[in-house]
Amino acid sequence: MTVNLTDAELLLLGLVAEMPRHGYELEQIIDTRGMREWTQVGFSSIYFVLGKLEKSGLVAAEVPRGAKARKTFCITPSGREVLCEQTIAALGAYRPTFSSLLLGMVHWPVLSRDEALGALETRLSSVDAELERLERVRRQRQPMPDHVESLFDFSTGQLNAERSWIITTLDYMRNKPW
Repeated sequence: MTVNLTDAELLLLGLVAEMPRHGYELEQIIDTRGMREWTQVGFSSIYFVLGKLEKSGLVAAEVPRGAKARKTFCITPSGREVLCEQTIAALGAYRPTFSSLLLGMVHWPVLSRDEALGALETRLSSVDAELERLERVRRQRQPMPDHVESLFDFSTGQLNAERSWIITTLDYMRNKPW
C-alpha cells in the first residue's frame, strides 16, 4: 500500500501504534517526550490529523460509553503496514530541508557590510543559545532510550555544523575587501 504521510500523520500514526490513545493523551505524550524538539505538530491539529488518518482507514476510532468518554484511536492493519513502509522511507531517504539562512545569504548584497555581519553574529548567538537549551532539555529528560538520544545528537550535530559554517563565513566576510 503506497501512501505518503505528512510528518504529523506519521508521528501520530506511530504513537497510536504503541497503544490506543485519544487526542489529549497524544498531546501529553508529545509534550512529555520532548517531540516538539524535532517535529512540528500543534495541539490544535492533532484531532484534524487523526480525522485524516481515520478517513484513510489507517486508524479506527472507538467511542466508549459514558458522557465524558473520549474517542480513542487505534491503528488498523493497513495503518501498521503504512507505518512500517513510511518509517523505512523516512530512515532511508534524504529529504532536503530549507533554512531561512539560505534566503538571507541570497539577499546579502542588499545589506551594508555591518548589517550583514551583524545579522550573522546574531544568528551565531541564536545557534549557541539553542545548543544550550537543547542540552538542558536533554539533561532534564534523562534517562532516554538510545533512539531518542540519537534524535538529540542529530539536532545538536546540525546546529554544530551550522555554528562552524557561520564562524568560517564571518571570518571570511570580515577579511574580504568590500
